[in-house]
Amino acid sequence: MASTVLYMSVSLDGFVTGPNVSPENGLGDGGERLHEWIFPADHAGDFDAAVQRLGPANRQIWNEMMSTGAVIAGRATFEPAGGWGGDHHDGVPIYILSRNPAPAWAADWPLVHYVNDLEFAVRAAKEAAGDKNVLVHGSGITQRALAAGLLDELELHLVPILLGAGQPLFGHPGPDPRTLERTRVLPGDSGVTHLHYRLNH
Repeated sequence: MASTVLYMSVSLDGFVTGPNVSPENGLGDGGERLHEWIFPADHAGDFDAAVQRLGPANRQIWNEMMSTGAVIAGRATFEPAGGWGGDHHDGVPIYILSRNPAPAWAADWPLVHYVNDLEFAVRAAKEAAGDKNVLVHGSGITQRALAAGLLDELELHLVPILLGAGQPLFGHPGPDPRTLERTRVLPGDSGVTHLHYRLNH
């Protein structure tokens, strides 16, 4: 059965963006550093070439992420990224949690489904993914899925930078402690450490 798996780059102090996020500064000040383990500053927009240069550990994580069978994200992740052009990877369905309908520029993309119910999104994504996992992306969706008990695993790409401010990954998860089982620690190039956890529901 498919699992919902968060894949997220995060700073050592727990942020997924830097401060001063805006439409023109989507990752905030210094936030691009969180993704240099995949796309270094000198990649010059050639994403395919950047992926080909990944070291073994980072390439393994990239391949795992890109072999998932569906994607769940929130508007705040999807829309600033231009909706990934309507196809995050390999033609898998994309479920966007939103109280609003899809904007006109995304309304006719066949892979993109705007839904307003998280449980429905998870159920539909798991069904669509079949025997593959579901990629969960974004801090807002993470916080809601954790609170609802709908997140199964975490793959955190821990980057050795202190951003000081920005969008926190977990926010305030509530007063009750959550127990996780660490299943893998994988050091990667560029100082990143890939940490995999399974949530105990």
